[in-house]
Amino acid sequence: MEPRFDLMTNALGAKIAKRIYNVALAIIQSPLPESTQNLVMLRASQINGCGFCVDYHTKDATAAGEDATRLHLVAAWRESTVFTDAERAALALTEEGTRIADASGGVSDETWARVREHYDDDQIAALVSLIAVINANNRLNVIVRNPGGSYQPGQFAALAN
Repeated sequence: MEPRFDLMTNALGAKIAKRIYNVALAIIQSPLPESTQNLVMLRASQINGCGFCVDYHTKDATAAGEDATRLHLVAAWRESTVFTDAERAALALTEEGTRIADASGGVSDETWARVREHYDDDQIAALVSLIAVINANNRLNVIVRNPGGSYQPGQFAALAN
């Protein structure tokens, strides 16, 4: 599969990607646990069918020391025993926040209450922002048909500035 368009070789596309990456850096540096961030990005990417982002976030999570069993089970997190209650709340919010068009009520009050039980305000700000940013990235990559398989951990570090 060949990409339709390379955003990174287009001057405006690269400028936008740099801005998005810098937003992502603020989230990365937040108090939201790195493992939760990785699980959220992977799950949203799976839902959205973004091969590039599934590749990216699986490899980054692995490089950060995430357990392979947890990565393999993230798509079936409800039927798995390897996730904490806090991670389950974040994954539920990720699914409901990603599938807004599929759920007429958006994010349920029950899911929001579970998130409030496990995360403080700064972590919630990071979590909500992370879900929005990963969905935007998924859409960018799916639209231009950016394939998975070639990502190398850290390859976008040069965008930070």
